[in-house]
Amino acid sequence: MASRVVMPKLSDTMEEGRILRWLKQEGDHVETGQALAEVETDKATVEMEAYTNGTLRKVFAAQGSTVKVGDLIAVVAGPEEDISAIVAEAAKGAEGSAAVPGPAAVKPTRDQGPGTGDQGPETASSAAARAPGSRPRTAGPATTAAPTMPAAAEAAELAPSDRRPTYRASPLAARMAAEAGVDLNTVEGSGPQGRIIKRDIEAAMAGGQQPATPATAAERTPIARVAAGGEGAPEYEDLELSPMRRTIAKRLVQSKAPVPHFYLTVDVAMDRAWDAYRALREEKSPITINDIVVKAVAMALRRHPEMNASFAGDHVRRYNRVHIGLAVAVEEGLITPVIRDADVKTLEEISGEAKALAEAARARRLQPHQYTGATFSVSNLGMMGIEEFAAVINPPEAAILAVGAVRQAPVVAGGAIAIGYRMKVTLSIDHRVADGAMGARFLQTLKRLLENPLLMA
Repeated sequence: MASRVVMPKLSDTMEEGRILRWLKQEGDHVETGQALAEVETDKATVEMEAYTNGTLRKVFAAQGSTVKVGDLIAVVAGPEEDISAIVAEAAKGAEGSAAVPGPAAVKPTRDQGPGTGDQGPETASSAAARAPGSRPRTAGPATTAAPTMPAAAEAAELAPSDRRPTYRASPLAARMAAEAGVDLNTVEGSGPQGRIIKRDIEAAMAGGQQPATPATAAERTPIARVAAGGEGAPEYEDLELSPMRRTIAKRLVQSKAPVPHFYLTVDVAMDRAWDAYRALREEKSPITINDIVVKAVAMALRRHPEMNASFAGDHVRRYNRVHIGLAVAVEEGLITPVIRDADVKTLEEISGEAKALAEAARARRLQPHQYTGATFSVSNLGMMGIEEFAAVINPPEAAILAVGAVRQAPVVAGGAIAIGYRMKVTLSIDHRVADGAMGARFLQTLKRLLENPLLMA
C-alpha cells in the first residue's frame, strides 16, 4: 500500500521545514529505518527515516524548498503500484499554494546539537531571544495532510542537482561528510552500484580534500537588491530568514510583548571565585567562570523555588527539579541546551556537560531532549566583553539571568581604594510569576554563593 511522506513536526515551535538534501532518489529501494532526506527545522538539522519498505516513487519537494508541517513531500510504494491518485491530489493542492509538498512516511533520527577570556565555553547568547539547532531523533507523523507542490514552471527551472543529489551515499557516510565538510559530489563511491560508504569518506578526508564551507547568514543568497546611484553598487540586500531566525523573531514577540518583564541587577564581588578559577586552571581543570555561575544559580533556585517556575494561564507551576538552559550562539541564531538536575551535579559534571552540549549545538547535532524542558535559563556574554545587559525571557520560564564580564574595578575595602574583580548579573523576571522582593531574595542568595564559592562545595 502506498505510504505518504509528510513534513513531520519535529519541535513544539516548528511550523515548516526546509528540505536540505534528498538522500534517496526516485526509483531507489527504501527499507524501514533508512534515511530519506535531511530537513532543516527551526532548531535542528534532522535526518528523516522511512517508516516502511518500498520504492521511492515520487518526490514532490525540491531540495532547498520550504514545506509546511503536514504537507506531502514524497510517496513510498510498490514498484508497480498505482499512485496516480496521490500525484493528482498533490497537483490539485499545488494550484492554490506556492509551497512545496512531499509524500512518504518518515521519521527523523539521531544525527545528523566570562570576564574576557575563559568565562565560558562559547555559551554566549544575544540579549534578544532564546529560540531553541541540531540533529534530533523524534518520530515524525505518518498522517495524511493537504498536499502542495511547487508550480510546474518553478520546478522546470530547477536543475536535476537541485531536485536530488547526483550521488548515492549511506546515512553514515552522509553524516561523516557533513561533519567533515566533504562535498559528496566529489567522492567516488566504492559500495554496491557506486554507493558512497564510510571508507570513501575516510579516504577523501585522508586525501586532504578541502571542506565545503556552509554559507553563513551574511553569505545567504539575497532575495532582493536595491542599487545605489553612482557606480551601481547595491544600496542594500534583503536576505531570506532561516527557519531558526524566523522562529526567534516569532518567539521574541511572544515573549517581550505579552510577558511583563522587569529587571534586577547586582554587582558581585568575584575575587574568591576568580582565585578559585585561576587555581583550577593551573591544575589544568576545564572548569570556567560560567560553570561556577550555573552551579550557583542551580543552588539558589533550590532555595528559592518560586523562581524555578512558569506561568500557565490560570496558575503558576513550580518545578521540583532544576534544569538550567544555557544560551549558546550558533551560526543562524542561538539555542538553549539544557543541563538537567544542575543543583545536584558537581562542578566537574556541569563543566563537561556544558562543553559537550555547546559543541553539539554548534554542530547542529542536539537531540530534542537536550534542548527542551529548561526551568530557568542563563545567558552569558561576558566572554565577548559585555559588562551588562538584559536578556529576554524564554517562555514558559519565569526568569532568565544575564551574565556580564568579570572585570577589574576600583573598590572600597577597609576604608581604602583597592582593585577587585566584579561581575554584573541582571535577572529578567515575569511579573505574573514573581515580584521584586522574590527576585531580590534570589539574587541575594546567588550573590552570597558566588562571593563565597566554598558554600557550593
